[in-house]
Amino acid sequence: MNKTNSTFAFVSSDTDDARKAAEQLSARYGQNHIADAEVVVALGGDGFLLQTLRETMGSGKKVYGMNRGTVGFLMNQYRELGLAERIAAASAETIRPLEMQTVTTDGSTSKALAINEVALWRQSYQTAKIRISIDDKVRLEELSCDGVMVATPAGSTAYNLSAHGPILPLDAPLLALTPVSPFRPRRWRGALIPAKATVRFDILECDKRPVNVAADHTEFKSVVSVTVSQSQQHTATLLFDASHSWNERILTEQFRY
Repeated sequence: MNKTNSTFAFVSSDTDDARKAAEQLSARYGQNHIADAEVVVALGGDGFLLQTLRETMGSGKKVYGMNRGTVGFLMNQYRELGLAERIAAASAETIRPLEMQTVTTDGSTSKALAINEVALWRQSYQTAKIRISIDDKVRLEELSCDGVMVATPAGSTAYNLSAHGPILPLDAPLLALTPVSPFRPRRWRGALIPAKATVRFDILECDKRPVNVAADHTEFKSVVSVTVSQSQQHTATLLFDASHSWNERILTEQFRY
């Protein structure tokens, strides 16, 4: 961003702190309809920011998040003063979501987008058995596990990190393929794959060992296959304070102890 006269639309999560912040900022900077604003300012936590990115995806709107939630790893620090100047100096990062296609046991097909991750997990007490292919080549004939996911760089600090997956810089041309509680092969801890790769999961013994899948918060039950690839059509733009960029946050997170 390189100008301080941008028009803003303030949106907030359904918490007292977020709603109060939206009211105060709207009074100070003016409130525009999202369709008429250049920048959408999202007030809440990471989950609300992701929701805002999904809702504005493909619109050309830039999204600037300020933390009024709990974790706020993707958010900028909340400050009421100097907002226009901060946004004008912010660094822009382009995010490409994942496109997921599923086939369920009844033969129906579905599609969904994921900014964070596409995650599969077992539906019953028995471990899931999943075959993993990359670009039509089988790479893991049978993974016995609680689940497995494909995470974007933006999502690498969320569920992926809690499953001991790697943290990725936003501009890294990579996706994280991370298992959840792998049982066999016991030593497999996941892989980094090219962002342009297509991942296919085939559920083995799907009747006996049912598996669900979710693209962020969009869930499908009893899948037999899931295909995941990076979208070439959909993009979202996220703004970070220049003094606290995404890459700086990544380095800080990796050196925590």
